[in-house]
Amino acid sequence: MSISSARWRPVTRHEPWARHARAKQVEFSGFDGGAWVGDVAGAPGAPTVLLMHGGGQTRHAWHGTVEALARAGWRAVAIDLPGHGDSAWSPRGDYHVDKLAGEVVNLCRGLGSPLSIVGASLGGMIGMALVGRDDAPPVAALALVDVGPWLESAGVDRIVNFMRAHPDGFASLDDAARHIAAYRGRAVQAHPRGLRKNLKQNAAGRWVWHWDPRLMNDENHSHRNDPDFLARSLGRYAGHVALIRGGRSDVISPAGAARVCEAFPQVRFYELAEAGHMVAGDANDIFTASLIDFLGVAMPATGAESATP
Repeated sequence: MSISSARWRPVTRHEPWARHARAKQVEFSGFDGGAWVGDVAGAPGAPTVLLMHGGGQTRHAWHGTVEALARAGWRAVAIDLPGHGDSAWSPRGDYHVDKLAGEVVNLCRGLGSPLSIVGASLGGMIGMALVGRDDAPPVAALALVDVGPWLESAGVDRIVNFMRAHPDGFASLDDAARHIAAYRGRAVQAHPRGLRKNLKQNAAGRWVWHWDPRLMNDENHSHRNDPDFLARSLGRYAGHVALIRGGRSDVISPAGAARVCEAFPQVRFYELAEAGHMVAGDANDIFTASLIDFLGVAMPATGAESATP
């Protein structure tokens, strides 16, 4: 499906749920004795959308999507995954996908119903693992952002190499910006101050990633690379599914996306031609429009008209 056919009703500031659109930081208890930290926007009691970022990112990766969803009548919750951002780290360094999925199950129990899940990359893997569990909460819809059971090894390896590089950090934010630009194949950001959301300064004055380096050890990484497990888990889910692929992605290929659509006939497919693997960051407005189009069918917002399929 192309974004040109996506339709939704514009929301004005006068509508009653729009006043809740400003995101607020919230803590949720329950991860290995620590806390989840998230940004929440939207009216209490509205249908909830849980957004989970990719490996090495934070909740800030969703840019304006959280507040756009809130303005459109949903309650949006963007969390820092365990070992990322401001959320707790695992005491044992255990970031297996099924472990994380079980932890998200517990988080979801406090979010209410109806509930939909949006997961990018690692977040999407967690979402696929979650919906196939016997103890999974009711999930109205699952949106997979540039991820599926079958991925391209070269693209995955490129992510792994990026995340494992510079274990001692960077001398400056400019150095970090150059590293990110080389990975994304883009020009260096002129003002990399926004990188403070993804890096922090250690005692030695070096800028290090705002995530647990144990996330990328061989045990945790190999456990994520199990397409049969993810396909079986997704196959147990009967709800609405969207696959939102970046047209320039090297992580899920056109053939891989076609395989997902063939294996799971309920999938609603979107391709964003100008985006790479970091879909929400590369084309945030079009990504948000695609997501609103999908949710308008799968889990209509409070007071909003359903989108046309």
